[in-house]
Formats: sequence, C-alpha cells, structure tokens
Amino acid sequence: MPLPPRPLIIDCDPGVDDCFALFAACASPELDVQAVCTVAGNVRLDTCTRNALGALALAGRHDIPVYPGSDRPLSVAPVYADHIHGETGLGRAELPPPLRHPEPVHAVDHLVGLLKNAPERSVTLAPTGPLTNLAAALECDPGIARGINEVVLMGGADTEGGNISPHAEFNIYADPHAAKIVFESGLPLTVLSLDVTLQLRCTPERMAELDAADTPVTRAASAMIGHVNAIYGEIYGKAGAALHDPTVILYLLSPDLFETRTVRAEIVCEPEDWRGHTRVVNASGADANAVWVDAIDAEAGFALLLERMRRL
Repeated sequence: MPLPPRPLIIDCDPGVDDCFALFAACASPELDVQAVCTVAGNVRLDTCTRNALGALALAGRHDIPVYPGSDRPLSVAPVYADHIHGETGLGRAELPPPLRHPEPVHAVDHLVGLLKNAPERSVTLAPTGPLTNLAAALECDPGIARGINEVVLMGGADTEGGNISPHAEFNIYADPHAAKIVFESGLPLTVLSLDVTLQLRCTPERMAELDAADTPVTRAASAMIGHVNAIYGEIYGKAGAALHDPTVILYLLSPDLFETRTVRAEIVCEPEDWRGHTRVVNASGADANAVWVDAIDAEAGFALLLERMRRL
C-alpha cells in the first residue's frame, strides 16, 4: 500500500534552480506541497514571489498558495545573486502570468500559525534559500518545532569551501544569523551542501536531454539554465551549471540515491572573512545536529529530475 503524500512547505528564493525544484515537487504525487514561502536571496523578495507564482502557473498548480516572507536578513545587509541568475532571476526564460495573487499573510506568520496547530512531527520543510523565514518563525514561537517532522535544506559547504566567498555558500552567507538559529534549534536537519550539489551539473549532454524533452516546462527550464551555463563558463571556467536546489526534492523522493553521515555543523557569523562558513565535524549521539549529504548518483538523480519535469 503506497504511503500518503508527505506534507511539504517549500521556502525558496527563485532563482533558476529554485524553479527546477518547484517543477519537480509539483510533478511528484509523493509530495503534498501545501504552500510556497518566499524570501529575499537570489533576487529581491518581490521578484522571488513573482517567479514562484509564475513557476506554479507554468506547472498548472493554481492550488498552491504563495506567501511572501522576509525581504532582508535578520542582522546583515542584503546580498543578491542576480549576477548569476539574471536581473529577473530566470535567466532568459519568461514565465506565464500568475494564476493567483500572493497571499496577504506574511510567510513567517503563516509558518507560525500552521506549525503550532499541526499534528506532532507532521510537516516537512524544504528551504532552498536563506533561512530567514524559518529562523524568524522559531524566534517568534519556539513551540512550532513540535509540528516539524524534518528540515531538508540546501546550504553550506564543507569540502567545497564556498561559492560567494572562499569559505561560505550563498544561502548561509546571505543570512548567517538565521542559519545559526536553525542549526542550533534541535530540529531534525538534513543538509544538501555544495559538497553534493556541485556533483549534479547540467552538462552539455544533460542539456541536450533537457532540450529533447521539448515541453513548456522543460523549454523554460532550458532557457533558465542555459543562461547560468554561460555565466558558469565565464566566472568559474566550468562546463555545466550546478543544479543546487533540486537536490532537496530528489532527496525527499529517493534518499537511496545519496550518501550521508551524521555531523556537528556550526555556523560562523564573524569575522566578515569567514561569514557564513559551516564548520563541520563528524559526530554522533547528542553531539550531532545534522545529517550531512556527501554524494549523489548524479546520472540517476538527473534522470529522475527530468522524468518529473516531463510530467507537467
């Protein structure tokens, strides 16, 4: 007998790879996407919210509400990644008009209201952007932890160092104080960092597979990632942009594709040179605070991602 769909809230900052994650989640009956929350990150909040609504419209999911959230980090000045994602956050893609308006409730208020009344350990959270919304919700009402089954997030780096500084990954760097709150919260955390996401690249061969699918969703996805592929070549000298955020959805769908270990991960907020660094050591028992994902079967992972996007 199949398991019931997993209740899921996606907290994101679309962004190219966030849209890939949204497409995969929308196409997966194993996941009951109850809401999408947005946060400033890759681009500014209003742009992230518009992109989330457009991605859901293209996926045909008018049933999923979008809650705009935090427009700046808790303590530090905002940083954006529009130099990678483009001014619109979508590369060269254009998404259809939204099928619904953003909700009039702030994402933090929605998280607090939903989670404090949810059955114990019933809701999975999938943050793929800065952790500002979740941290603010925990600060507002620590009791919401009772309703959270697990947090599966994209952020951080150990062996890979960083992508916004030599020592930090963008999502953690963008709001290190929020990340520190979440990592010290005692919540069950699974972390998909650059260590694993850089293994899932949209290489020329995979780009050809994406183009061959030739659906409205895959055409939009190709226009998004094609832009980032060009930027990666210019900035990093590497072929194939990393598909960071979809790894979160792939992990939820098929954790057997990944290799993990238990760790103690601590967030460095200062000095500035080390802002957003994730200090990771192997740990067990009470010392551990996260499951750290080290590796993915990239061929199988990309095949699953593409298979889901073809469904839309």
